[in-house]
Amino acid sequence: MTAPIRLGIVGLGAVAQAVHLPLLSKRRDLYSIAAICDLSPEVVAVVGDRFGVPATRRFATLEDLLDAGGLDAVMVLNRGSHSAQVLAVFERGLPVFCEKPLAYTTAEVDALIGAEPGLGRPAILLGYMKQYDPAVLAAAEALADVDDIRMIEASVLHPTGASQLALARVAGPSAPLPPSVTAAGDAEDRALWAAAVGDADEATWRAYRGALVSSLAHDLSIMRSFGAPPATVEWADIWRQTSKYAEVDPGRDRRSFGEHPPSISAVGSLAGGGRWSLSWHYLPDFPAYRESIRVVHGRGTVELVFPSPYLLHAPTELTVTSRQGAAERRVVQRSPIEAFETQLEAFHSMVRSGVPPRSDLAAGRADILDCQRILAAFAGRTGLAIGGEVGKLAR
Repeated sequence: MTAPIRLGIVGLGAVAQAVHLPLLSKRRDLYSIAAICDLSPEVVAVVGDRFGVPATRRFATLEDLLDAGGLDAVMVLNRGSHSAQVLAVFERGLPVFCEKPLAYTTAEVDALIGAEPGLGRPAILLGYMKQYDPAVLAAAEALADVDDIRMIEASVLHPTGASQLALARVAGPSAPLPPSVTAAGDAEDRALWAAAVGDADEATWRAYRGALVSSLAHDLSIMRSFGAPPATVEWADIWRQTSKYAEVDPGRDRRSFGEHPPSISAVGSLAGGGRWSLSWHYLPDFPAYRESIRVVHGRGTVELVFPSPYLLHAPTELTVTSRQGAAERRVVQRSPIEAFETQLEAFHSMVRSGVPPRSDLAAGRADILDCQRILAAFAGRTGLAIGGEVGKLAR
């Protein structure tokens, strides 16, 4: 039996506290939480105590964490683009588990591809946990011999993050971090804003980085799992509507009223001649997260319904519809096996045995480019002024 992978954790926010750290603690056969780091000393202290990380293995920066040594791999979970952190880990010759978004621009990914260390095995696994969901794997198997996909429809109904995380008891800083601590990250965000979309306004930037690259990228990864990524992006729309909830319940706290992300819709073609459509809606008063993907082909349908990703072991429902004689046959599958956990098993197999991940840098780059093509299609149709990499695609 091999020793557990000594894992360094970068970024101790919601996904770290609600998902990864609890699962890592449960899978001590595979991992030890060897070091943690976060910009907030308060959060580092709380999380370190909660998960038994020695005080000498708690850090404020990635550089300090890497300098301390004693790691076999690093998990990158901080906010924003992760390209700079991945590059720093690559420079130390260590493999990386990287949550999305990998990056905001294809140029960032190209730099990572050029710097990927020659470990004799894959160096990065991208955190598209839905690709490791038993229901998605079964759906891909059901579609393996299908050569006439007519339509792939994906829809995301996204309530507030706070409503999804209420049960996770996520610890945050009691006060905003001082500008001296956040200045470098803020400057990096501004530089990537310009590199991705030029002088486009903040609403456009938020739609790109929040809804597209950070959320709908999951659905694009599932399409890749089905062997049917978008071939073209033919039409896209982005719009904002103000909820009327405040008129019904004027006593409700509406401090973020009117500031939520927009809705996004896009359609295009598949390489085999079929079509695809994606839609994403942020619904601040919606009761529960809901994501669905339906594949229509000549002999039936394959449908997936996902619960909130933070509800560990809540099953994704797969329904496969086909013909049996003169009757309709429907098979429904639900598995309590947690996709985040099987993803951790896959990362262990990658690090220890060189098993290729389901998404690597090239796959991540393809998803970023598809997100850019969606925004470019909207800009080209509406005359939205946009620059950067997306602007080049919109011309």
